[in-house]
Amino acid sequence: MRLGLALGSGGARGWAHVGVLLALRDMGIRPDVVAGTSMGALIGAVWAADCLDEMEGWARAQTRADILSKMDFSFSGGGLMRGSVVTQVLTDLGVPDTFAELKHPLIVVATDMTSGREVWLQHGSVHHAVRGSVSIPGVLSPYWHDGKWLLDGGLTNPVPTSACRALGADLTIAVNPNAKPENALWRQPQGGESFWEQLSQKPVLTHIVSPLQDMLTGNEAENGHTPLSPNYAEVVSVSIDIMTEFVRKTRAATDPAHLTLSMELGQISLMEMHRAGEAIDAGRRIVDRNAQAITALCAPS
Repeated sequence: MRLGLALGSGGARGWAHVGVLLALRDMGIRPDVVAGTSMGALIGAVWAADCLDEMEGWARAQTRADILSKMDFSFSGGGLMRGSVVTQVLTDLGVPDTFAELKHPLIVVATDMTSGREVWLQHGSVHHAVRGSVSIPGVLSPYWHDGKWLLDGGLTNPVPTSACRALGADLTIAVNPNAKPENALWRQPQGGESFWEQLSQKPVLTHIVSPLQDMLTGNEAENGHTPLSPNYAEVVSVSIDIMTEFVRKTRAATDPAHLTLSMELGQISLMEMHRAGEAIDAGRRIVDRNAQAITALCAPS
């Protein structure tokens, strides 16, 4: 029986996929195929190239300042982060540029901006396919690849179980890092400073962040009894969560996985890439908590 792993979208929460894959490896379980959407596509490509350990080390080492250095505050490319970062990371980690060179089967899921349809990528350039799949609206600009403008795969297939089956998986495990409590897609922050507010207090970064403070940190309403409005990062993150959660539930109802590993990582915004350690640890914990079910699913019949 061939085991397929469907790695979902989720921005920074998607670092959890690294923990899931490493914990499965510790159990002696290696998927036969992986399908990845958005951040799941990035981690899936790293898995398919056998570079997970290198990815974990790189991700855990990233600081707030490191992430800021990768941002495009001019928005010249149509997004908040420079798209070249994605392909550079893959190159630096040793992920080969073509699907044919990968050591394990992979499908990358993206969305065609023109038609709004799901696109499965499994030939040609891995780097370009992943770059297209991670084109989160408002964060990374659409990417021109193979005659199409590609957007984030989470817009059409947030947890791509169906793509796993297309690669020949008989059993599927879905990994969803975007689980939410009922009726709680977003909660008003309770004290503390936002990522952007903390950055603006660093003298070396003030000249970069200060001009964008109103947009990034929210604005106080005229009514003094109304709390601060959600900031840019929160609006983008929650808007995408609302949309992808509806799509995920719809897809799961018609094409369920044999086992779903869901994590509530709402405390991590999709752009807080410096919080990889938290998400990776959560990925390991979800596998540990479901070890009995995973073992039973993967046991020879």
